[in-house]
Amino acid sequence: MSVNKVILVGNLGKDPELRYTPSGAAVATFSLATTERYKDRDGNRQEKTEWHNVVVWRQLAEICGKFLHKGKQVYIEGKIQTRSYDDRDGNKRYITEIVADQMQMLGRAGDEGGGGQGGGYGGGSGQSSAGGQQSGGQPSYGGGQQSGEQQGGSSQEPPYNMDDEIPF
Repeated sequence: MSVNKVILVGNLGKDPELRYTPSGAAVATFSLATTERYKDRDGNRQEKTEWHNVVVWRQLAEICGKFLHKGKQVYIEGKIQTRSYDDRDGNKRYITEIVADQMQMLGRAGDEGGGGQGGGYGGGSGQSSAGGQQSGGQPSYGGGQQSGEQQGGSSQEPPYNMDDEIPF
């Protein structure tokens, strides 16, 4: 058994570039920065930023192209993929990218990289379905996993999901 799963929370380095394949499938690409902050041996604060190339397909790509912008903080889920291509000089080049199938906009209105509206979007099967409202009035969309679970009840906490438990 093997697992290829990537989870990133970071900020967009540029606006998404939305294109369409000859068959009409939407594809969006953008760079995402994740920053690690730590203290060195002398107690000085340090930070290291990693840049990730993100690729999103179909309806999720159109959503990213419409709602994301440079500096916006997002949560991305997907898989890591390496592919090769020939550059203009005929040299073989390799690129590693994150193929995202879930995206959640983060931040609040007025925050750097924030937005006035948050929402989760899933495109694992190329479909997104509305799943109701989260507390705070923000829309929630995801591959059909939240049908009516949050209707009724006044709890601020979403229902328990065993898949949310991360064993590390």
